[in-house]
Amino acid sequence: MTTGDESWRSAFRPDVPSAARIYDYLLGGKDHFPADREIGEAMKAQLPNLEEDVRENRAFLRRLVRYLVIEAGIRQIVDIGAGLPTVGNTHEVAAAASSQTRVVYVDHDPVVLVHGRDMLNGVARATIIAQDLCEPDAILADPDFCTMIDRTQPVAFMFLSMLHFIPDKADPARLIARLLEPFPSGSYVAMSHGTADGLPQVSDVERLFDEATEPARVRTRAEILQLVSGLDLVDPGVVFVSQWRPDPDYDPTQDARSIYYGLLARKP
Repeated sequence: MTTGDESWRSAFRPDVPSAARIYDYLLGGKDHFPADREIGEAMKAQLPNLEEDVRENRAFLRRLVRYLVIEAGIRQIVDIGAGLPTVGNTHEVAAAASSQTRVVYVDHDPVVLVHGRDMLNGVARATIIAQDLCEPDAILADPDFCTMIDRTQPVAFMFLSMLHFIPDKADPARLIARLLEPFPSGSYVAMSHGTADGLPQVSDVERLFDEATEPARVRTRAEILQLVSGLDLVDPGVVFVSQWRPDPDYDPTQDARSIYYGLLARKP
């Protein structure tokens, strides 16, 4: 949506497609409107395996959180651009791995905030804050963020299926680095990111978001690597999400049609 007024980023506009609501539709959720479904159907027409890819991305989230909590020993996670609640949310996966894990969700979409606050009512170790990745200092200064997150301890920042909605002019590498800056060695950055490397027609789908709340910018593997420059990649590096520490029922045929790269990187 092209406008000089940025207030639309936090306004409720059911007539304007929302990335969070489109994703919810593709996951089989219920919190979407005709404008969102129209874009979702247009995407599926060009990418017949899109719904499977979206589910793979969600499975990647679960494997990622389990790794962070169980193997890396992380006890505080910040999920940026969390999207609408669905089955297996970050705080639920984290709590199943360790009841001591704290989770902060960050989003500016008003529908996401309403549903997130309802979901987290009575949950002691998780909260959602109304902030925007494009304002990292505001995230770091948010009172609820400061209450939940200890800057003296390692943290994991998660950017799942959202950085392709941050344009180059916003310098997403800088935004990530600023968030990570106050935290010690052993902190992590996790991401899944849309790409046309595996399927060139993803570039056509990208243009469907031109009039949405968040225009899309898919990136190549090399461009995604630049987003975590200076950090140490955790094996297996930058791979399609289905390849990242897969479950036993891993289907290698999914790789050729994947639209998401996934990675985990550690602050040295």
